[in-house]
Formats: sequence, C-alpha cells, structure tokens
Amino acid sequence: MIFRQLFDSTSGTYSYLLASRAGGEALLVDPVLEQMPAYLQLLDELGVRLVHALDTHTHADHVTALGALRDATQCTTVMGAYSQADCVNQLLSDDETLNVDGIELRALYTPGHTNESFSYWIGGAEPAVLTGDVLLIRGTGRTDFQGGDAGASWDSITQRLFPLGDQTLVYPGHDYKGWTRSTIGEERRFNPRLAGRSREEYIEIMAALNLPDPTMMDIAVPANLACGQPPGGL
Repeated sequence: MIFRQLFDSTSGTYSYLLASRAGGEALLVDPVLEQMPAYLQLLDELGVRLVHALDTHTHADHVTALGALRDATQCTTVMGAYSQADCVNQLLSDDETLNVDGIELRALYTPGHTNESFSYWIGGAEPAVLTGDVLLIRGTGRTDFQGGDAGASWDSITQRLFPLGDQTLVYPGHDYKGWTRSTIGEERRFNPRLAGRSREEYIEIMAALNLPDPTMMDIAVPANLACGQPPGGL
C-alpha cells in the first residue's frame, strides 16, 4: 500500500495520502489548502487518481483543501455524519466502511475535540487509525470549543480507540514536537493525560489547560463549513 504522511508546518497539521498501488485510486485525509501544489504533484508523480478527500472534523487552525481538491480532481468530499458542512458530497455514519481500490477505511465516531469528530481505521496486515485531533502522540486534542467535551473525549479514546488493540498504529492530525506516529499500546501506557488517570482526573486536566483560541479560528471555521471555498465557489 502507498501511504504518505504530509506536513503543514504553519498549523502543525498532518495529512495522509493512501492508495493500494501505483496507477490506482487514492484518498487524502485532512488536506490543508496551502499544500495543494504538493498534493497535486504527489498524485501526478505516483500516478494515482484521487477519488475521496476526507476531513476528520471541522478544523479551526487551518483552511481545508476539500473544495479545491474536488475542483482539481473531481474527487468526492467526505466527512462524518454529524458535520455541519453542507458542501460535502458524502457523510459517513459510525462504523461505515469506505472501500477504495482494496483499501478499507472504517469511520469511527470519536467526539470530544469537537462534537462531530471522526477517526478513520485502516484495515490490513498492519492496522492503523487516523485519529484527527482526538488522540495525539502523548497528548489529546483540546476540548474547549466547537462542542468539545472532555468526558466525551475520554470515552472516545478509551472505548473506541483503545479497543482497536495495542499494535494498532496511531497517526494523529497534529504534532508539534516532530513525532510522526505512535501505537495504541504506547498511548495507553505513556500518554500523560491518560495513563493511570481516571475519567474525572482527565476532565480536570482538560479544564485547567486555559489555551488561547487558534489564531485562524474566526477565518478557518466558517471557511471549512464551505469546504474551504468562498460562498458560491462550489
């Protein structure tokens, strides 16, 4: 399988390109608008055709490339069932599977960072999960806006993601330390917000973060509800 992890340094965002083979069909998860040239170059160089562009949730720190990719490649735009973005072509329900040229991508409803966040599980010999902003490497996504809820975050991580198995690879939507991947087992044992904590302790930790709003929040959220394009652009 072709698997490429791409990085936007401005927002600390990871995007993921998956394809089963050169010359086949591909999907791209959490694309950033400013990285469009890199995506199009990689699609061309690998000789793959983009059929789906997906977001894990409505991002607040960057503008999505969903709409731009649809314009450029005629791909289908996809989000989870509870997204308020009415510009997407397809909404995935919890446990619904998207099959692309032999790649099986299962949608997992994992609210907490936002109330409409989904993770995407990848089946195969080396299972992995794209966790968006719900579970990060040695951290978790903030829960203080866009319908976020610390209790829901704890439940999503411990009841939906941890049961995927300790060997499942974890690919987050962000990292700010240069870490690229983890495993469910590592996060269960070493994540300082989760390991040895109770649900009540986790809620207290998240409530005490007092983080500033993302600098692009007022721009990114309305733009992303329109798939990253201005009104009338779709």
